Amino acid sequence: MEDHERDVSAISSQVRQFHQKQTPFRIYHGHTNSTRRPHYPKDQIIDTSNLSRILNIDVDKKTLLVEPNVPMDRMVEATLEFGLVPQVVMEFPGITVGGGFSGTAGESSSFRHGLFEHTVNWIEIVLPNGEIVTASATENQDLFCGAASAFGTLGVITLLEVQLMQAKTYVELTYVQFESISAAIEKIEQATNDLSIEYLDAIMFTRNSGLLFIGRLIDAPVDGMKVQHFSRRGDPWFYLHAQGILGANAPEPVTEAVPLTDYLFRYDRGAFWAGMYAFRYFVTPFNRITRWILDKYMHTRVMYRALHQSGLANRYIVQDVGVPYSAAAEFLDSLDNTVGFYPIWLCPVSLRRETSYSLMGGDGPGKLLNFGIWGPGPNDLDNFVQVNRMLEHKVHSLQGKKCLYAHAYYTEEEFWNIYDRQKYDALRAKYHATYLPSIYEKTRSIDVEIRRKEIKGSWISWGLDTDWIVWSSTCCAWWRIYPPFKTT
Repeated sequence: MEDHERDVSAISSQVRQFHQKQTPFRIYHGHTNSTRRPHYPKDQIIDTSNLSRILNIDVDKKTLLVEPNVPMDRMVEATLEFGLVPQVVMEFPGITVGGGFSGTAGESSSFRHGLFEHTVNWIEIVLPNGEIVTASATENQDLFCGAASAFGTLGVITLLEVQLMQAKTYVELTYVQFESISAAIEKIEQATNDLSIEYLDAIMFTRNSGLLFIGRLIDAPVDGMKVQHFSRRGDPWFYLHAQGILGANAPEPVTEAVPLTDYLFRYDRGAFWAGMYAFRYFVTPFNRITRWILDKYMHTRVMYRALHQSGLANRYIVQDVGVPYSAAAEFLDSLDNTVGFYPIWLCPVSLRRETSYSLMGGDGPGKLLNFGIWGPGPNDLDNFVQVNRMLEHKVHSLQGKKCLYAHAYYTEEEFWNIYDRQKYDALRAKYHATYLPSIYEKTRSIDVEIRRKEIKGSWISWGLDTDWIVWSSTCCAWWRIYPPFKTT
């Protein structure tokens, strides 16, 4: 704790200086899983990269005291030593505890435990005037609820207490086929009522076919049950393995035992299925051999860095949205008419209703079906933006919610018609945050006019092919991040 207190004191001192000058700052974590390329003026940064320690695990209370820059895989590794695991673990191992709290995060246990932010008991936060305070459901409640999913716009989070649960060695994973989104929701509601089920998500592979994944924690596989891994170089990517089960058209559910960490990070290799698009983009055969050869490039930590350095993020649709169960079929119809690609991830999420302001709270439905929509968009900038805006408008019209880590193309007026600006601004005023960038400013993906001017001033305006520019820059980015050959 001494090291922690020293680092937090230094951060507080820096923040106090920015506050005195009313100079806005941004937070540097040392790494990112953001879909937006970060831009940090060198003289306007609060460096929190040292806050990467696990401070305490309380076995009796089943809690974890952790700094914000600890990633999911290290957190899981530490808690498993005590036979415990966080209630919600995000699927990419590089996502951090602070990122999960501040940036909206859920996973297959979110139907049971809510978003990751709902599993946090309390936070320590440096307010934008440099004051260090704690916030919880009983202390500074409005700050505690408001800071969740607020992307650091109410202060610098420096410590969190996270709820844990009993872990077991394996997840007994059952693959259940369905032929429509309505059938999937019916099965999800049935599974929700079964308290032995701890994990629940699904993939739609086509408009009329998909698999529901039902997970139960077990100590050991029953006799004859296959043990399936997903983390080793020669293992299949999870979605391809599931697709193979669906393709076999088995009339009965298929059940396997998956080691717990393999299950929790089953989508890491290939970033769900985004890696498939990388193979297509680079005109590379997509098969077991090429996936084995290029495996080190296909983990999310490497893929995120290449995404930012190449500019490829501006060419792919990255949307993560939730709609009420009753509106899921209508939303899927809309997706067919706008993006038209599969697979699509489905994840049921329970939203807890807080009495104070929360971006993911409000008066809407308490249960949402989350859609992970990740795939290639139109090459033309205007069409690309239009498709994203159509999705945003449809979600809003269906009383849904959008994860703001994803690409956001709202106008400022549209954004504040969705989120309660009056309550948000009141919180910012109360906790001295009015000089910081607002959440709209921090989550807006691009200014279309600025992007158009960038294109006009680039090689593209000289007649060179846009795809070739992005293709070559992406190759260079991957090579810089993870050179295929070591040099001396």
